[in-house]
Amino acid sequence: MEQSAIGKFVGTHRINLLRLSFVIAVPLLLFSKSVWDTGNWISETVDMIGLFLIITAVLGRFWAIIYIGGRKSNLVFQDGPYSIARHPLYLFSTIGTVGFGLMMGSIVLTVLLAGVTFLILNSTAEQEEQFLRTTYGSDYDEYAARVPRIIPNFSLFETEKTSTFSIGELRANMFDALVFLAFIPLSEVLEIVKRLEVLPTFPLF
Repeated sequence: MEQSAIGKFVGTHRINLLRLSFVIAVPLLLFSKSVWDTGNWISETVDMIGLFLIITAVLGRFWAIIYIGGRKSNLVFQDGPYSIARHPLYLFSTIGTVGFGLMMGSIVLTVLLAGVTFLILNSTAEQEEQFLRTTYGSDYDEYAARVPRIIPNFSLFETEKTSTFSIGELRANMFDALVFLAFIPLSEVLEIVKRLEVLPTFPLF
């Protein structure tokens, strides 16, 4: 099977699983409420941390996309964000999900959403790496032995002084990065719905 066909299959599989996990989480999102009083310092602090993580996820994904620039199919890229994690896009996606859970004011939701997201993306990365190991052989084996898959090791960071990027690649991946920004108004809308008490809710830590 050609690389493009494998990439399409894995990407579709990943997206569908992530969509399914969020559909399953909808009842928790709609019918649960935080046990913390809205407006107190704990709630506000957790909300700000969640907002910060979502913005970090968006910027981090742009950072990774700019660095890779469509070159992933041509070499074992190991610069910038790819020097601290083999799949930085998946790292920042997980961070964004953590941020969304925190903005919803629930540790349980945070652990559930982030855990499911991480497991799906880690499994996807494992499938991708089977192809990468076949394609690049010992070069990828050496890279994988040195750099962690998703959880970063910042002490490994290294980068060239200059880097080029593909406008087309950035444009093609821009929507995926910006989707995480939609988590911010989505969490606010859900909180408004809960405050209006139009739906029955149960407390969730």
